[in-house]
Amino acid sequence: MKDLLSALCLVAVLEGLFLFATPLAWKRMASQMLELPTSSLRKMGALVLLAGLVALWWSRH
Repeated sequence: MKDLLSALCLVAVLEGLFLFATPLAWKRMASQMLELPTSSLRKMGALVLLAGLVALWWSRH
């Protein structure tokens, strides 16, 4: 449970860092994402999820 909390905190730090460093790029990206079809977003989400799971498995073994 401690590792999960640490991982969530790290995600928050990275998200905050990117938003702090490049807020205009984040706004442009968000507006472009609104234009994409839901199926494309779902596929991208699935790929990122899979990549994260593979990276997590690889780093733990």
